[in-house]
Amino acid sequence: MTAAGVLLTVAYDGGAYAGWAPQKHAVTVAGTLLEAIRRMAPAVDEVRGVSRTDAGVHARGQRVAFDAPENIPLRGWVLGLTRNLPPDISVRAAARVETGFDPRFHSIGKRYIYTVLCDPLRDPFLEGYAWRLPEPLDLEPMRRAAATLLGTHDFRAFRAAADERTDTTRTLRRVEVLRDSADPRLLRVIVEGDRFLYHMVRILAGTLVDIGAGRREPEVCAGALASGERALLGQTAPARGLLLDEVFLDREGTERWPP
Repeated sequence: MTAAGVLLTVAYDGGAYAGWAPQKHAVTVAGTLLEAIRRMAPAVDEVRGVSRTDAGVHARGQRVAFDAPENIPLRGWVLGLTRNLPPDISVRAAARVETGFDPRFHSIGKRYIYTVLCDPLRDPFLEGYAWRLPEPLDLEPMRRAAATLLGTHDFRAFRAAADERTDTTRTLRRVEVLRDSADPRLLRVIVEGDRFLYHMVRILAGTLVDIGAGRREPEVCAGALASGERALLGQTAPARGLLLDEVFLDREGTERWPP
């Protein structure tokens, strides 16, 4: 039977999973999605995602491709996978692409949103989706620091020790700190760029929080870019506040469903 490529847009709550990437002895988002796909097309052997989100990180716009029999329509994939997936993973759309399509090589950027809750008490409706801090944060120095990160820089200071890539130059097109107009307890750190290093957004968010709390000066971000010293920066923010909001591709496929 002739195969065809399928490109999915997938949303998930990462709280119950050991990250995106398949692991032999852990429940992952990719593994759970592949199991659901195989119930419809047993011959499918892999799913190709753009971003290897960590354990506890959420996504609204993860992009995933796989090759499957072409006789299953896109509507069938979306509705069939909805029936086969647990409630914390949702297929939001499907499109046709060529076989072998790997969205990693067609990604031209990503947008992440990190949510901070400034509240001395727990909010059960935000538990697992925001980093709760008991103290208020000063947005003005956070925004001054964020502005120094815009553009193309060597971000080697903004990565975890496990990231051994030699190319650490990245371009950030947007770094904003916004207060939620509907709920002033919530702050959103919005980061958009071409590519990201391991833990880069979480280190960036944790540093901005330390600056907003007065534990570091806004100038530390520029200093870390110049020196490459991780020690200048703040803490790594917890995974639960991070959302992969959107992945931008240079090709979106055809015959998208829903239209």
